[in-house]
Amino acid sequence: MLSDIEIAQRATPRPISDVAAGLGLMPDEIELFGSTKAKVELSAIKARAGRLSGKYVVVSAITPTPLGEGKTLTTVGLGQAFAHIGHTAITTIRQPSLGPVFGIKGGAAGGGYSQVLPMEDFNLHLTGDAHAISAAHNLCAAFLDNHLHHGNTLGIDTHSVTWRHVVDVSDRALRGIVVGLGGRANGMPRESGFDIVAASELMAILALAEDLHDLRARIGRIVVATTRDGRPVTTEDLQVAGAMTVLMRDAIKPNLLQNLEGGPVLVHAGPFANIAHGNSSVIADRLGLKLADYVITEAGFGADMGFEKFANVKCRTSGLEPDCAVLVCTVRALKMHSGRFSIKPGRPLDPALAEEDLDVLREGSCNLVKQIANVRAFGVPVVVAINHFPTDTPAEHELIRDIALESGAVAALSHTMHSDGGAGGVDLASAIVSACEREHDFTFTYETTDPISAKIEAIAAKVYGADGVDFAPAAVRAMQVLTGMGFDRIPVCMAKTPLSLSHDPALTGCPSGWRLPVRDVRLAAGAGFLYALCGDILTMPGLPSRPAGEKIDIDSDGNVVGLF
Repeated sequence: MLSDIEIAQRATPRPISDVAAGLGLMPDEIELFGSTKAKVELSAIKARAGRLSGKYVVVSAITPTPLGEGKTLTTVGLGQAFAHIGHTAITTIRQPSLGPVFGIKGGAAGGGYSQVLPMEDFNLHLTGDAHAISAAHNLCAAFLDNHLHHGNTLGIDTHSVTWRHVVDVSDRALRGIVVGLGGRANGMPRESGFDIVAASELMAILALAEDLHDLRARIGRIVVATTRDGRPVTTEDLQVAGAMTVLMRDAIKPNLLQNLEGGPVLVHAGPFANIAHGNSSVIADRLGLKLADYVITEAGFGADMGFEKFANVKCRTSGLEPDCAVLVCTVRALKMHSGRFSIKPGRPLDPALAEEDLDVLREGSCNLVKQIANVRAFGVPVVVAINHFPTDTPAEHELIRDIALESGAVAALSHTMHSDGGAGGVDLASAIVSACEREHDFTFTYETTDPISAKIEAIAAKVYGADGVDFAPAAVRAMQVLTGMGFDRIPVCMAKTPLSLSHDPALTGCPSGWRLPVRDVRLAAGAGFLYALCGDILTMPGLPSRPAGEKIDIDSDGNVVGLF
């Protein structure tokens, strides 16, 4: 079979103006970036305020392997499959970070015959949103250090500064740095560091903002440090919030692209799912729901991560409620969750993973059972999507279907959208249509009025299956301070490994008899949530011994090669 980039480069995209026209968008509602991508003006949402909204479908997964289980493939493929059964559908997904693209995971445009076009643009700079966020974030960092240099009239405690710098590549050497070296003319020496752009609070804000004015208000609420007497210092105090918004004024417009079969895809924002909410934008979802019968959006990582935050953080902000959740799983991932296999990027897979073993598969299916329960706890109907690999056997898929249905899924179907495009997901799409018609009562894990510790304990017990939470002294102090500041009545965004239901990536399957350690609780006031740090969480990834970027190049005709 051809590689992903070969498939994408052999496709003939529709003019993006035709894709827009097919959705009913007027020429003055889009801003063209060449012939294959465009930005959509926010006025398009207001102009359709009176329209009935389509159905809202969120794609999540079991706890994934480090290689991923094809969640984006399924999300994009479903956008194609719905067209095969006579429904208009829009896919809404995040833009990938350049760090993983050139690092371990490679591209994130889907795969095979279910991809976003143009694949190279999607995975690289697209329309420059990430660069706008980077510029705005680093402008704030510059204003902060400039304020310290010119006398620190706000009385900022330099040890309390939480606003670091960002860059959109994986560079472990920048995780911890010292700025201001070289004498008084070069600023005040202090410790700082770099995060990857997707980890910036601005990226989380972009995904949650309702419009340009809300973006400006949220940016103004960002807390970058505290004063010596414990008062929060905001970007508004530094008088940089307006300039930051100006740099992001175009980034707030969602990007319109297309799938391999010419269907519409809205690409917007890209917050990390391990420390932020890991979902594409509220704006893109609202726009899609006014333009199509179905919106298929993707939540990062497993249901304990992206879906939990989709529900408890994103849906609280948007006021939208999902009609159905799709839970993606694979045979190889469920076998890994038996605890008998280890899957590591860059290393060959154990050949036994490709051999039929129903006992091992049954052992690992405990993770599927738990993730189905996690989604059902929010009152959302669950459809399990089994991503078919060539080494899978019919008996393995039949066992997964039986377990899924016994565990409360309303349907469980295999799909071949990697090899067959939308045609390979027709049955799955039909099952989702039926699931969306079911009566359901959407609910949250906790109330925002609950104490901070109670919110964290509720997620740990109800979603992760922990026996309890152990708060480190720093976390206890932080919760006391944040409560005193009045920041206790906002959602909590958990920062933990995506590779386990627990905080420990080595604990596969559905671990029991463990407690969740919370080492600190921090504030993202502009985004409107707190985030609890569980275990060792990195905001700046590192490159592997053989980065994916080694294979990326330009051929003699100027085409990108090696991107996957």
